[in-house]
Amino acid sequence: MTIAAFSGLAIFAAASQSAAQETVTYGTDGGGLLDVVMEAQIKPAEEKYGFRVIIDANADRYPVVKAQVASGKPIWDVFDASAGYCARGTAEGLFEPLDYALIPNAAAIPDAFKHEHWIGTTAYATVLAYNTDTFGEKGPQSWADFWDVEKFPGRRALRNYARPMLEIALLADGVAPKDLYPLDVDRAYAKLAEIKPHIDIWWTSGAETTQLLMDGEVDMMPLWDGRATTVVDQGGDAVFTRNQAIMEFSCIAVLKGTAHKDAAMKLIDGLLDPVGQARLGEGWTTGPLNPGFAEHIDPERLKILTTAPDNVKISVPLSPDWWASPEGEAAEARWLGFMQKG
Repeated sequence: MTIAAFSGLAIFAAASQSAAQETVTYGTDGGGLLDVVMEAQIKPAEEKYGFRVIIDANADRYPVVKAQVASGKPIWDVFDASAGYCARGTAEGLFEPLDYALIPNAAAIPDAFKHEHWIGTTAYATVLAYNTDTFGEKGPQSWADFWDVEKFPGRRALRNYARPMLEIALLADGVAPKDLYPLDVDRAYAKLAEIKPHIDIWWTSGAETTQLLMDGEVDMMPLWDGRATTVVDQGGDAVFTRNQAIMEFSCIAVLKGTAHKDAAMKLIDGLLDPVGQARLGEGWTTGPLNPGFAEHIDPERLKILTTAPDNVKISVPLSPDWWASPEGEAAEARWLGFMQKG
C-alpha cells in the first residue's frame, strides 16, 4: 500500500472516529468471501457490540501489517491471514496478546488453533478442479494426475506462490502425507520444474481462480475449495476432488499498538460466534473452527464443508510452524528465483 493510500485511509478513519460510534478497521480479503462474511458475521457483530467495522480489502496483507506496526501507529486494528503468517508475525513481535476475557467464544475453539497472540477462525483447503467440458467426469483425481500431461492433456494453472505448491509437488512425486514434513525443498522444486513448461497461467488471487475456472480458460488447476464451489454452484463446467486437498486454517490477530484494543478483541469474539460461523458455512465452503456451529447448520450442508469429518480424512494438513521456520522462510524466498528461470 502506498503512503498516499495510508494517508487517505487515515483521514477516512479519523473522520469516522469523530462520530460517537467507535470503529474497528479490519484488513481482510475481498471478493465473494467478503460479501458472505459481511452478512454472516460483521453486521451481527456491529449490532451486538455497537461499533462500526471499516473493511480494507487487500490480497497481500502481511507486508502492510509489518509496515503499519513499524510506523508505531497502525491503521488496521485486526487482520486475518493463513496461519503461517500468524506464526511468523508472532515471532516478529507484530501482534498484541489476545485478551481472552473479552473473547468468550474462543473457549470452544480447539487448542490446536489457539495461541497467545492469534486464534484460528476457519479452515479451508486447496483442491484440484477440472473442466468437465474437457474431461467429462473422468478428469484428474490426484496431484500425480495433474503432472501426467500425456494422460491428461490440457491447459493448466498453478498458484504463483510457494505455499502450498511445494506440498502439492511432493505429493505428486509420491511422498506420503505423513512424511511431508520437513519438506524436501530441493525435491519439490525439481518436481515443479518438470511441470513448469506445461503451466499456462500462474494465478495470484482467489477472484482470478474463479474466473479462470468459470470461463473455461484452463482445464485443470488447484484453487481454494470455496472458490471451486462457487463455480460449481453457478453452473460452471467444472468439478473438483478433495482427494489430497491441502488443508490450512485462517487466523486473526490484533496489530501491536492499536488504539482500539478492546473493540478489536470484541470483533474477534463476533467472528467466532457459532451462529455466525454457521451462517458463513451456509454461504461459503469454508470450515468453521467453533464446533458449536454444527448445531446451527443443515446436516447436508455440513457434509460439503472443509471441516466435515469425511473431508478431513482425505485431506493433508499444512504445517504453519514449518513455513514460519527459517527453513520455510528460505523455501518461500526461493520461489521468486524459480519463477524467473526460463
